[in-house]
Amino acid sequence: MRKTARENAFKLVFESLFHQPDELLSSQNLEELKKEDDQKFFEQIMNAFHEHRDELKEKIEKNLKNFSYDRLFKIDLALVYVALCEILFCGTPKAVAINEALELAKTYSTQKSHKFINGLISAIIKEE
Repeated sequence: MRKTARENAFKLVFESLFHQPDELLSSQNLEELKKEDDQKFFEQIMNAFHEHRDELKEKIEKNLKNFSYDRLFKIDLALVYVALCEILFCGTPKAVAINEALELAKTYSTQKSHKFINGLISAIIKEE
């Protein structure tokens, strides 16, 4: 399921915001992706993140209002990265990627995070 692939990508992106992920340890904490399409989707997101991380960071920093990048809640930041990777590099429709990021925010983040995440992603996408 793409939802599981997306959630796995979110977890690894989150981890990579702190340190280089340990592949063995990380793989033990991820749900198994049984379908080949889901594995490819997961790899697409992760490859886009690793290849375009600096570019995405610049876009995020440019669109922050009254926040500094270093003080952002890392869960929210990871969700923004995943959504941007999907929209800009994986061909996921904007509405779908944003909605999925907001659904993950309901599970992993604060009650107010969805507004911040939605606003930041929308601002970045408007520039494209």
